Amino acid sequence: MQVIVTDMKIAFIGTHGVGKTTLCFELAACLKRLDVSVDVVKEVARHCPLPINRDTTLDAQQWILHTQIAQEIATSQAYEAIVCDRAVLDNYAYLVHATGRKPEFEQLIRHWMSTYSMLVKVPVIAPPAFDGTRDISVDFQLEIDKVITELIADFQLETVELDAADRNNWIRVVLRNAGLPENTPQLDLFNNINNETL
Repeated sequence: MQVIVTDMKIAFIGTHGVGKTTLCFELAACLKRLDVSVDVVKEVARHCPLPINRDTTLDAQQWILHTQIAQEIATSQAYEAIVCDRAVLDNYAYLVHATGRKPEFEQLIRHWMSTYSMLVKVPVIAPPAFDGTRDISVDFQLEIDKVITELIADFQLETVELDAADRNNWIRVVLRNAGLPENTPQLDLFNNINNETL
């Protein structure tokens, strides 16, 4: 099955430790099964040379914000669809939490948020697990989620809200809202076998 997709950019947004990365790769796999050229823009904060999490600074968050935009621009040139592990709104939420609102950034944030085809808000369903980078404070996790929710409302952004009680159907919900088949064909490892050689 082939689906015609052009300039699709879906971002999973939300606080850390809620499963955004897993969802990104699940969705990318579904799109590949539909013969869509797709790549994942991974979370750039993990490569930041400056402090992150609760020790972050304005400089660190500026680096993360602008690197996110640069990665999205570069990836979108080579693929029909990109799936983003965070949007610039998430990056700005960590900045706001650390240093307060910055009106000089908000025009850029508002503009860049309009470049996403769909925003998917991932709810908190469990405490964050340590993975070598992620902050495991539950209070910090929930504080960031609250800031993101407030920014979504303030910027009047349309989001697909995933149901915390229905994790097993999250990808189906995303596919449905993107106008894509909910049951993507499974890979057939034997499609390319020539029966005459058997």
